[in-house]
Amino acid sequence: MKARFILLATGLIFLTNLSFAESEHHSPYAGEQHRSIKSLSAADIADLKAGAGWGLAKSAELNGVPGPLHLLEMRDEISLSESQVMQITDVFNQMRSSAKLLGAQLIDQESILDERFSNDIPETVELRALLNKIGTIRTELRFVHLSAHLKMPEILSEDQIDTYNRIRGYTSTDPCKNVPEGHDESMWRKHNGCG
Repeated sequence: MKARFILLATGLIFLTNLSFAESEHHSPYAGEQHRSIKSLSAADIADLKAGAGWGLAKSAELNGVPGPLHLLEMRDEISLSESQVMQITDVFNQMRSSAKLLGAQLIDQESILDERFSNDIPETVELRALLNKIGTIRTELRFVHLSAHLKMPEILSEDQIDTYNRIRGYTSTDPCKNVPEGHDESMWRKHNGCG
């Protein structure tokens, strides 16, 4: 009886350790091996084909330099004039056109890289050449998006930029110093972890 118990306990420990080892090494990429291009999701490919921002202009956006698409979407809240709308639309259309071309090139190059790894591992020299092409295209794509943001302060007033950043949620107000009107100050400070 005691031998059976020891055998059962040993088996359970082994299975527990095996299960733990498998979960410890389970890749967060599991499932992505079925993608048509392993390094790009379906959403990535759709964004690149559409000339969407793909998060490449965050350096501008999150530092208070507005983007043309969101400005056009918020034209009424920001009180854009017709002249401003026309200028921003022109910048946006140029950006989108260039981004679509570069996005298609990036998809093509990522597809080539993926194909090389799936068919036969590339040599170091070939790999470097492929990555240099991808890097150059990605740099150009990022430049297209960021440079569109750079043109916005020339078109907008400071008040419009401030309004944009407030609406987008980028104002850096300290909740401990700015208790909204109508809120109990002590409860507000408690709920926001203020000292």
